[in-house]
Amino acid sequence: MKAQTFSDWELLLVDDGSTDGGSALARAAARREPDCVRYLEHPGHTNRGMSAARNLGLRHARGRAVAFCDADDVWLPDKLTRQNDLLAAHPEAGMVASAMEYWFSWTGAAEDQALNHVPRSGLPAETVLHPPELLLRVLRNETRSPGTCSVLVRRSVANAVGGFESRFRGMYEDQAFLAKVCLTVPVVVTDDVVARYRQHPASSYARARAAGVAMEAELRYVAWLARNVFRQHGRHRGPAWDALRTILQRHHRSWRQRLVGTLRAAARMRPRSRAKG
Repeated sequence: MKAQTFSDWELLLVDDGSTDGGSALARAAARREPDCVRYLEHPGHTNRGMSAARNLGLRHARGRAVAFCDADDVWLPDKLTRQNDLLAAHPEAGMVASAMEYWFSWTGAAEDQALNHVPRSGLPAETVLHPPELLLRVLRNETRSPGTCSVLVRRSVANAVGGFESRFRGMYEDQAFLAKVCLTVPVVVTDDVVARYRQHPASSYARARAAGVAMEAELRYVAWLARNVFRQHGRHRGPAWDALRTILQRHHRSWRQRLVGTLRAAARMRPRSRAKG
């Protein structure tokens, strides 16, 4: 945070049951600078997942806007300055969604340098999208969903939408929160890069893909979105609902193909009965 050009900040270090020595480092940082750094943890030093950890931070936040930085994330020094300026320039907006770099070269390996990339929205600079346009573009695969580390949200908006969904502990917790924001308030979208998202095989998404459960996690998110958000906002008809239906149909086809393949494999492995003489 000290590298940020924006000086009026508070840092909330939320400990979600750390067991690797991070707790001591966080407590020490809060003791050194109690005016701007605070240490937070759940009762009993329990682990409750990313949504509960972020909600704990939201409950204790005092600033006009909130931003998120996980262990995999790196903010560029002018992130907060640039995004605060955009919120000030667009008082009708509840969130700024900037671009981020998918960062592979943090390893120092020369071959990883070429993997770095920045997905672009393809929109004019400082475009204001009204609900539910940004979410619709994401569902249609016309743009990437904003990264948690690349947004700045008015604290009043984050609280008004109910914060993060505790049912999502490790995957799609960011998508669910951002979906609620995009359905509620206008969003300023810019392709300015403000953060880096470290890519590595130990990330939640990478582990889910390796375990073959990423598709199931996406389906749970889409089902939640349809049931708890769109119907709540009266949006069960129209282009956004059609985009959701397309995703569900794609999953249905994929699961049907997977089931057929499994049955065929089982049939090939079934021992043939011997003919009676």
